[in-house]
Amino acid sequence: MPTVRDALMDAAFAALGERPWEAVRMAEVAAAAGVSRQTLYNEFSSKDGLARALARREADAFLAGVDRCLATARRAGADAGECFAAAAGWTLRSARRSPLIRAALTQTPPPGPPAAEPPRSHTRTAQEAGRGTGSPLVDAMHARTVEALVRGYPRLRPEDIGWACEAALRLTLSYVIAPAADDRESCLRIAQLVRSLLSWPAGPSARPVP
Repeated sequence: MPTVRDALMDAAFAALGERPWEAVRMAEVAAAAGVSRQTLYNEFSSKDGLARALARREADAFLAGVDRCLATARRAGADAGECFAAAAGWTLRSARRSPLIRAALTQTPPPGPPAAEPPRSHTRTAQEAGRGTGSPLVDAMHARTVEALVRGYPRLRPEDIGWACEAALRLTLSYVIAPAADDRESCLRIAQLVRSLLSWPAGPSARPVP
């Protein structure tokens, strides 16, 4: 069952979809969640506290979705290009659904609370690898996709996977900024890019090891 904290963040996210954050009132959020205004302040201390919690929740949910898409694609026997494309499709859908995720991915000012950024532990691997992009959320996604593909496709060289994921992630972000008419076509192109950078076509080396 959703907690009071979750209900309040759900109400705040819904309000953000209708009006600028500056116009969202704490009393409205509390009423939409079915609790008192004092309960809201007990949970978050301030409107800024609510904004930060909402941004963190969006980032965590986004990265969990990346992990889920990668794992599902690997279990289905997808090649590495298709695997990355599954995560790319989730990224495009998430950016449309959440202005906080879009702002965090593209490093543009969000229309309200702070852009969704993951805790520093999520980005450490990417930063240590020297692939920081300036966006903690993008760096975290890069680290997770590289880790998943290195683990799932051990016949491929890790350094090649890192390069392919970086380039494919930049292409994904271009579709976030300027969406194509069809996400499926975008994901197909992203998969093709990964394969070309890894010098496939798809074949046994691109398939996960059972």
